[in-house]
Amino acid sequence: MSISMHSLSHAHSLHHNHNRHHLVSPPKPFPVPRFSIRPRREWSPSSLRMQSFPVCSHNSVTKPEPINPTTHLAPSHHLKIAVIGFGNYGQFLAKTLVSQGHTVLAHSRSDHSHTAQKLGVSFFADPHDLCEEHPDVILLCTSVISTEQVLRSFPLQRLKRNTLFVDVFSVKEVAKNLLLEVLPNDFDILCTHPMFGPQSGRQGWAGMYCMFEKVRVGNEESRISRCDKYLDIFAREGCRMVEMSCSEHDSYAAGSQFVTHTVGRVLQMLELESTPINTKGYESLLNLVENTAGDSFDLYYGLFMYNKSALEMLERLDLAFEALRTQLFGSLHEVVRKQLFENGKARRRQRSLRETNGNGSAVGQTSMIHMRSKDVLQPHEYIPQASGSVDASSKLKIAIVGFGNFGQFLAKTIVRQGHTVLAYSRTDYSDVARKMGVSYFSDADDLCEEHPEVVLLCTSILSTEKVLKSLPFQRLKRSTLFVDVLSVKEFPQKLFFQHLPPDFDILCTHPMFGPESGKNGWSGLTFVFDRVRVGYNEARRSRCNRFLDIFAREGCQMVEMSCAEHDWHAAGSQFITHTIGRILEKFGLESTPINTKGYETLLKLVENTAGDSFDLYYGLFMYNANAMEQLERLDFAFESLKKQLIGRLHGVLRKQLFDHEQNLPELPVWKENPAAAKLSQNGAQNGAAHASSSELLKIQN
Repeated sequence: MSISMHSLSHAHSLHHNHNRHHLVSPPKPFPVPRFSIRPRREWSPSSLRMQSFPVCSHNSVTKPEPINPTTHLAPSHHLKIAVIGFGNYGQFLAKTLVSQGHTVLAHSRSDHSHTAQKLGVSFFADPHDLCEEHPDVILLCTSVISTEQVLRSFPLQRLKRNTLFVDVFSVKEVAKNLLLEVLPNDFDILCTHPMFGPQSGRQGWAGMYCMFEKVRVGNEESRISRCDKYLDIFAREGCRMVEMSCSEHDSYAAGSQFVTHTVGRVLQMLELESTPINTKGYESLLNLVENTAGDSFDLYYGLFMYNKSALEMLERLDLAFEALRTQLFGSLHEVVRKQLFENGKARRRQRSLRETNGNGSAVGQTSMIHMRSKDVLQPHEYIPQASGSVDASSKLKIAIVGFGNFGQFLAKTIVRQGHTVLAYSRTDYSDVARKMGVSYFSDADDLCEEHPEVVLLCTSILSTEKVLKSLPFQRLKRSTLFVDVLSVKEFPQKLFFQHLPPDFDILCTHPMFGPESGKNGWSGLTFVFDRVRVGYNEARRSRCNRFLDIFAREGCQMVEMSCAEHDWHAAGSQFITHTIGRILEKFGLESTPINTKGYETLLKLVENTAGDSFDLYYGLFMYNANAMEQLERLDFAFESLKKQLIGRLHGVLRKQLFDHEQNLPELPVWKENPAAAKLSQNGAQNGAAHASSSELLKIQN
């Protein structure tokens, strides 16, 4: 990557170590209050006696059963809650607060009075008027960047002296330190993080995580009860309540929230679009982009700037991406080296083969490839030719060449439908085949002499040409149908044209699922096919349709499109999906006690791609002409995101160093840290204008 991670790291540490007036400064020691700071303990809602909601420890996650949110609270359990910052997130929380019967007040610099009225919320343009209503709870829904300014300008003297302050920030240590520093000692403090938002929580909060730390709560029963009543709001909706320290939260959240938002923003820069052949993994990435696209850059910047662990995560992502690129290009180099230095006999054989193709019927076939690639077919749905059980006239004799994991996966369904299945593979799978009701052949000649109607190639992309050239075509019937199931399509299409006798039929297919994504059935999963070369004879057309019916009967979404069109879509879906999955696998992504929905998506993606061999991934890269462009776009997007982060960071440092020049005689930071000076120069070139000092202080409502 072109941006120095060392420079970024240095600037990040400078920001965290700046003077005490800045948001991330350590708090001043405060006098011991007349109440104790409560240690971490197991929590269960005090106000909901009809049901117990155990707190999830960070070693064990327990999913509570949700209470019906329409159940109203008893009047004694009502709270008067003031929402400060009544923007998108504040309004999102207010809807549930009101639905549970709590009294909600709101204040924001923007006029949201009309929205508040619709929600049943009392809106106050003047914070003094709001504070004179003496709310039980002040709920801070401002942005991390604007919170210090909001708190220091807030008329705290007009509140009751033991008011409970609650924040909902995505980073916790900085919020905790700020609240302890700014608030008088009489005020109670509860740091929380509902790990969901308007997008992920639009269908309800059941099963979502809500982290909290009772930072400072008075010993009086009324204050303890008030804190528990507030937490009951989330428990009542079925949230998983996790009590942990703010430092623990930030350690976990850097690995979950920050990585999730980083991947989401990189993919957003790629402008991913749905295709006619989306895989489940690609659908999950599209959903991730949708969930993160609605969040402001300030939120993402806050996750980076105010979490000490975030920079480490960015560096690890950078290294993981570089390691994957090195692995890809290393494999590519090995292929090129073998091609350049293989023995002369093999080279002469290749030249002879090319000359034969140039003088024979293959000329027209090769030209056909180029013609079909330029004239891409539009996808259309396939209508099954048969339904119900397979009768004797519909049964096929299918030879599976390459009886590994995917070949066995397909064979189970083919056998269950009543077709005769033969199998051949370099590895001895005779025992597995016998248990499945498949006839296994260790000799390809013996297999071909059985005259299968269909030869189904389930080999890897890298070994397909070698296997195809080794088959004894002369022992097959002259009109045999050859089918492949590779993840790339123009490559096998070209191989078939080059190596198969012209009488053979060709059907290129791609079941866009596998043993993991298709383990619960194939219904709704996409199956792509191209009738590359099928004879006009009715029997040959019928045989092709009967093979396609195997997948149509299982409920697959049948999509007919050209091989060229498939590869264009697959480069933007399959290759990107596998690339992100493998980057995160190298990153070492692990589950945390406070996973968000987006992070769960990434964990599932890693699980789905980790089971695939590197050969499969390398094949997607090597044999799809569009893959290199996608890799370059991904690299550019990640680089652009880092430039955006470093540009904003440069703006913060510039403000600190020059706006307070009178407090920094001779600018010792620059003299003692030449790397910072270099960073400033780089930052100015890389887009420091993205964030002016006034923008950084702007309250996000």
